[in-house]
Amino acid sequence: MSRRRSSEVIETAEYVTIGELARLTDVRYSTLKHYTEEGMLDFRQAGENLTRQYRRKESVERVQRIKKLRQEGRSIPEIKKLLKLF
Repeated sequence: MSRRRSSEVIETAEYVTIGELARLTDVRYSTLKHYTEEGMLDFRQAGENLTRQYRRKESVERVQRIKKLRQEGRSIPEIKKLLKLF
């Protein structure tokens, strides 16, 4: 059983897990995993089990940008091109 960090800890942490990022952004875990696999979210692997860790501030901003572009009707390939400009 894993330990779940409190919202207060997550909101001030430098790095968060994908599950924590899902909580912060209100985006499904599977969607964030897809964005990661598409190279749209940067992460580092840490710990013995090589857990993916996302830089909280940058990742939340990037997910918000992706959500906005998706709402505008942009495709994943289009978004990937636009993200390279940021």
